[in-house]
Amino acid sequence: MTQPLDGQLSSAELQQARSLLQGYPEAEAAVETLAQQDGDIGKSFDLLWAEEVGQLGTFGTEGRSLRGTVLKVLREEICGDEGFRAKLAEYVGNPASATALASLITYLVGLTTLPINPAIATVIVLYLLKLGLGIFCDYTEPVAEGEAPQ
Repeated sequence: MTQPLDGQLSSAELQQARSLLQGYPEAEAAVETLAQQDGDIGKSFDLLWAEEVGQLGTFGTEGRSLRGTVLKVLREEICGDEGFRAKLAEYVGNPASATALASLITYLVGLTTLPINPAIATVIVLYLLKLGLGIFCDYTEPVAEGEAPQ
């Protein structure tokens, strides 16, 4: 089963992010972590999260993933936020804009109640840009009790 935040950035996507985020030290650190992990978004997120708040793990008898829980909370905060959608659309409309990308990262840091720094937000934003916000929101939507997952 695929875990939320699994994904891979290509070397071209990493190079574009590196180019756009020059001069933003924490975002540069995130891109460097992604490059060291060969573009692996999940591993990069886990490393940056561990630096910020401690190791991710599985807790309890249900085997719930802390990463999955983080993404559940993130989903609740961003999927209905029109400001985030507008910032995302602004960047998608002009993917060469370093300012729009940095603004999107900064907006995410300020929006969420999660303990994320700009490096973690960078990884999340790059994941959302690769996957698409609509797909992320649908993919992470809780399954209603008694309903079979699709």
